[in-house]
Amino acid sequence: MSHTAKKIQNVFQQALERNISLRELIFILALILCLSSVVSPPIALLMGIALAQVIGHPYLHLNHKATQILLQISVVGLGFGMNANTALEAGKNGVLFTLGSIFGTLILGYFLSKIFRIESTTSFLISIGTAICGGSAIAAVSPVIKAKEKHISVALGTVFILNSVALFVFPAVGHLLGLSQTQFGMWSAIAIHDTSSVVGAAANYGSEALEVATTVKLTRALWIIPIALGAAFLFKTNKGKVKIPYFIGLFVLAMLTNTYLPGIAKFSPYMLTISKIGLTLTLFLIGSGLSGKVLKSVGVKPMIQGILLWVVISIGALWSVLTLVQ
Repeated sequence: MSHTAKKIQNVFQQALERNISLRELIFILALILCLSSVVSPPIALLMGIALAQVIGHPYLHLNHKATQILLQISVVGLGFGMNANTALEAGKNGVLFTLGSIFGTLILGYFLSKIFRIESTTSFLISIGTAICGGSAIAAVSPVIKAKEKHISVALGTVFILNSVALFVFPAVGHLLGLSQTQFGMWSAIAIHDTSSVVGAAANYGSEALEVATTVKLTRALWIIPIALGAAFLFKTNKGKVKIPYFIGLFVLAMLTNTYLPGIAKFSPYMLTISKIGLTLTLFLIGSGLSGKVLKSVGVKPMIQGILLWVVISIGALWSVLTLVQ
């Protein structure tokens, strides 16, 4: 028996001794596999989705919190691989794209909700998730507009399903059209919903694309605050507590440290490697949370709204970067 086979046998034996179920064991082994360099972020996402349909998530009640914390830590770690001056330039170039796409998406989302007669809270959350930063924006705005669990579930399900598709489609389209690293980074930051999928797609495309995409996306995420306050006014609710994305400040601090403290440079590659592993785990957890129940809860009309918003913002952003960005 080979050494690897013996290790696997030992893992199963220890699991049986500790009364760990087969479902839990498979899930834990998948997590361990994601820690290796064998599994890429897109494959980790697919693996998570497959496990969710076949065996289910044994720790689903912990999934949302774990995903949120792991993503934030991973994004902060990515800052150690970036140069502040380059990132500042990318952030400045993305301001106009950000403004136009956010407000354009919200306006289009409003009209689509009227056309398809979608419940206003659900429609607004889908629009917010598409316009800013996916699940993070939905989580931040939901308490402000007093959204119910069913509204949040439908919006999150819609966004995460489309995120999964984007992680595979965007790099393929980018290579097909011959987009530069800067163009792809800008495009993915604007047109892909969630930060995790933006970073995953950009990392797959190249290191420069990753730097541009991460900076533009996190700059975009800051719009959660004014949009949430505006939503409280539109929905005539008392201004609830807005979840401010403080981790963005830590990302900036990591980036400044990497740029201006030469002694940090020798540790930066290790931090970057750990962050990319964290991203792979994040995408696996997101995929494993897309159970059949979540997929069925979305419904046809909200999904149509989500797809139309995504297609419009993707095509509009692609045309913009092809025209204005080299």
